[in-house]
Order: sequence, then C-alpha cells, then structure tokens
Amino acid sequence: MISTLQNTSAEQITVLAVDDNIVVRTGLVALLEATDNIVVVGEAGDGAEALRLTNSLRPDVVLLDVRMPVRDGISVVEEISALTQVIMLTHTEDPEIVHAALRKGASGYMVHGNFGLEELRRALSDAVQGRGTPLSPLAASAVVNSLRDFPESAAAPTDSPAERLGLSTREAEILQTMARGLTNAQIAAELFLAEKTVKNHLNRIFHKLGVSTRTAAIARWNDCTTRPTAQAPRR
Repeated sequence: MISTLQNTSAEQITVLAVDDNIVVRTGLVALLEATDNIVVVGEAGDGAEALRLTNSLRPDVVLLDVRMPVRDGISVVEEISALTQVIMLTHTEDPEIVHAALRKGASGYMVHGNFGLEELRRALSDAVQGRGTPLSPLAASAVVNSLRDFPESAAAPTDSPAERLGLSTREAEILQTMARGLTNAQIAAELFLAEKTVKNHLNRIFHKLGVSTRTAAIARWNDCTTRPTAQAPRR
C-alpha cells in the first residue's frame, strides 16, 4: 500500500515503513502521521519489497524491521542504506543483531516499546541531518555491554583498513578510489554505480569517519592503510 501524499515542505521528512506485522505497521504509520512534518510515502511487509520501494520512492528515511519473510532487514540494510537513511525499528534486542545492523550501514536502532512520538521524531530528524546515531535505551545498553565483554586481545587492529575504519566493503572501495584522486563521476564509472549512489556512500563514509571533507576522509584512509598491522605476541 503506497500513500499518495507528497512532500510539500522542505522541513517534511518522507518515510517508508517496513514491518511484516500489519498491526504493528498500522500503529507505526498512525504514530508517524500524528506529526505534521512526517509523511509516510509507502509501506512494505518484507525486505525485498522494501528495497524495491526505496528505489522507486526514494524516501528520506526507511524504518526497517529485522525479522521478515522473503528477505530480512539485516540482509537488505546495506543495499537500502546506500540509497537513503535507515533506522532499524524492531522488537529484536540481540546485541549481535544491533552490531550487524549498524555495521552494515543503519543510521540508528530503536526497539518497540522504548520510545515515544517525540523520540521517534527526533531520531528521524537526526538521521536525515546526520546528527549522531539514534539508539533506543535497550539498543544502547546492548552495544555498551557487548563492548565490555569484548576480549581485549580482539581489540588489536585487523589487517583490513575497512574493518579498522568501520566501513563496508563497498564504502572502502569508494574511499580507496577517491584517495586516487577520482571525482564522483569517475568513481561511479569505475565501480558501475550511479553518481547519486556514490554521493550517498560518501555521506555515510564522512559520517562514520567523523569528517566533513574529502581531504580529511582521504587522510584517514591513507593513515589507516600505512599503519603497521598488529604483531602476533611472542611466545
């Protein structure tokens, strides 16, 4: 079901609501539409449909459930986040799922029952403006607890610059080509991507690296790729 409402204001945020539970999705849409500056442009009941509608509707934010038929949220979040901002909106509190979603490009992770309308509105706004990573209290606790339990030996740098910087494989490819001096158009041609997709990836890369310019991003990449790898402990 696709709404015919159009984005009539620069302040409005267009949203695609994705959840296989029609009752949950209907309640979510009603909650969103209670806010003047949020427009629900579409709904989907599985990950494959969510990806198709994201491509056609290009919403500002996709609210994406985790457990769904056909394709689940984790399996499509990286593809969708290359097109727009994604906030996982789910009942799943598993720390590994939280980490996987954020690592694959989700801009935030919120758990049903742990936020109100104002928190959701703020999360949407933060995602669109690139202000931090909206996390519900349970998701934030899951991240903190998993870091506390993370083995100290595993904290050493890996051999992969992408893993060191927290980038996906595609983001690392784009940053690497940018470091060679290529423009967005040249990157798009070399990697067989649309130029808009390259720009979306670059916005995500800048956000993850905490930088605002190409020069700063390239400096981070060059520093990471020239840094010595961790040495195995001597016996």
